[in-house]
Amino acid sequence: MKMKRIIFLLLLSFNYIFPQAGDTGLAFLKIGFGARNMAMGDLGVVLASDVGSGFYNPALLAENYSSQIMLTHNEWMTDVRSELIGASFNLFGLQFAAGFNTTSIFDFEIRTKPGEPVSTFNANYFYGSLSTGFNIYQKLSAGLTFKFIHENLLTDQARGIAFDFGLFYRDVIENLNIGAAIKNIGSMNELRNESTELPMDVSIAASYNYYFNELNSDLTLAAGYQLFTQTSDSHVNFGAEFLYDAVFALRTGYLTGYETKGLTAGAGIFWDSIRFDYAFIPLDYDLGNSHIISIGYDF
Repeated sequence: MKMKRIIFLLLLSFNYIFPQAGDTGLAFLKIGFGARNMAMGDLGVVLASDVGSGFYNPALLAENYSSQIMLTHNEWMTDVRSELIGASFNLFGLQFAAGFNTTSIFDFEIRTKPGEPVSTFNANYFYGSLSTGFNIYQKLSAGLTFKFIHENLLTDQARGIAFDFGLFYRDVIENLNIGAAIKNIGSMNELRNESTELPMDVSIAASYNYYFNELNSDLTLAAGYQLFTQTSDSHVNFGAEFLYDAVFALRTGYLTGYETKGLTAGAGIFWDSIRFDYAFIPLDYDLGNSHIISIGYDF
């Protein structure tokens, strides 16, 4: 466990715990919402058909007419855990979604000299969001998300706000959809001496759905591009889902451009208005594996 913690800090200290000028922090804002989306290559910008659309692409809310609630638990790297809750609802003729994320990294050691640590502390991160999506022209929809962000490291705290904007075009040709979003446009106030720069990113992706009549099944394929603007990190991701009889789904994906991860996989079970989804993301450098579990209910 000590070695995992050391490797984890070496990989993330400059853009997660101790952000520097010209770099970005608050990496928890990059963690996806919902096991289905994360199992399919984290391509929710075009695939999110649930509450997760408020995180990936709020324009997709215009395609989501039901009220939903979703709980997600993410066992991420080493001692990092995220709890997410989201709900979508219709109000004033518009579809809205609210989301909350709490992410914690546990048991950092405080030392003033060699030997046993004086104490330990946890790093805590939070955001709350409100999203809406609406049709603007025939099959074209747009959306907006507002976020309140909070970080707490030992005795230091900082707050900030951010906005996401999204577009979605349904059936460019039959069964082919395109989604695009720009996320985390905003700022934080100072954490002790320096403010943290948000990990703004631009994403675009396409998905295609094919129905197999003889198997009573659906096949969904997706591919997309993501660019983190301040650091110029770019990723080309792929995802696929095979859904049998609207009851059971198998999913996989692949992420490029990451040092610690590539393959994604998962499954889903649907029973009446309840859905259960699971995603598995193996991690390199002895960081363990990421397990994501989501439970959703449609009203």
